[in-house]
Amino acid sequence: MPTGLFHTKYRTDERIFQTLWVRAWLVIFFILMLIYPFIVSKALLSFTNVALIFILGSIGVNLLTGFAGQITFAHGAFIGVGAYSSALFMIHFKIPFLLSMVLAGFFTSFVGMIFGLPSLRVKGFYLILATMAAQLIIEWCMYNLDFITQGSTGLIVPKASIMGFVFDSDRKYFYLLFAVVTLGVTFARNLFRTRVGRAFIAIRDRDIAAELLGVNLWKYKLMAFGLSTFYAGITGSLWGHYVGIISPEHFPLWLSLYYLGIIIVGGLGSILGSIFGAIFMTALPEILRITASYFGRIYPGIIGAITGLQEAVFGLIIIAFLIFEPDGLAERWRTIKAYWKLWPFSY
Repeated sequence: MPTGLFHTKYRTDERIFQTLWVRAWLVIFFILMLIYPFIVSKALLSFTNVALIFILGSIGVNLLTGFAGQITFAHGAFIGVGAYSSALFMIHFKIPFLLSMVLAGFFTSFVGMIFGLPSLRVKGFYLILATMAAQLIIEWCMYNLDFITQGSTGLIVPKASIMGFVFDSDRKYFYLLFAVVTLGVTFARNLFRTRVGRAFIAIRDRDIAAELLGVNLWKYKLMAFGLSTFYAGITGSLWGHYVGIISPEHFPLWLSLYYLGIIIVGGLGSILGSIFGAIFMTALPEILRITASYFGRIYPGIIGAITGLQEAVFGLIIIAFLIFEPDGLAERWRTIKAYWKLWPFSY
């Protein structure tokens, strides 16, 4: 009897989940997710909801930066565009939640492609400056167009609801988030099995060579910005309806840097890396809080010092990953899997 994994058709060779064992684990995972809100604490469920929102947003920035090679410092602002537009669609136009979320994604995509136009002529450091300018312009609009955004006072966002079912608790919102994130992950994972996804990767690796091979740089760079900011718009919509009130303070430049940190930690050009990075970076403040609480019992004055170290720890983690694990947590996970797959053999 032959052993190992053999394929006689291209279709089976291109499957994402190659074996029956992997597909069985996937079914078990989804079953666990169905009962997850009923077996964890309220605090852990709230943490999970925030992590799911960050996962969706980090996939968007990874599509643009990790796969297409177009660095962005404006992802936080685009998330803000999605949050405000979704809320305004519901408040002023009485559009149902699901439709307003999708429209927010398309509107944010339109705005993102406008600010993505400089990517057609510049790259590298100059593209960083262009996207940073987009962040500052959008942030200024959030603060000063107070007749639309309510300025720094904040905008009250209606609760998400579908056909009369209101997502007014963490448990209910978890299922909404999990469904949207699952769709987002599935689409992104399959995107890079298509012509569009491979064009993104070609532009990232060698844009001049890609153009010589017939890849339309103008088309695919704009498409990368459009897809990335569509994800940002959906993320902003889900975030706004989850927290209930949004203001410009929620979408600063720091948020854009945070998302870049997520994909560096998780792994550039990896959907799994976006998931790992989002979970890790969402857990980081909680780890610091627990550490501060533990040492605070022994040294009461140390609580404020440890809590204030969050930005410093964030920077140190980014530097450490760039030096010691430049391919991120996703590559470490692949290494661990390969080791146990071959164990106890060394080859």
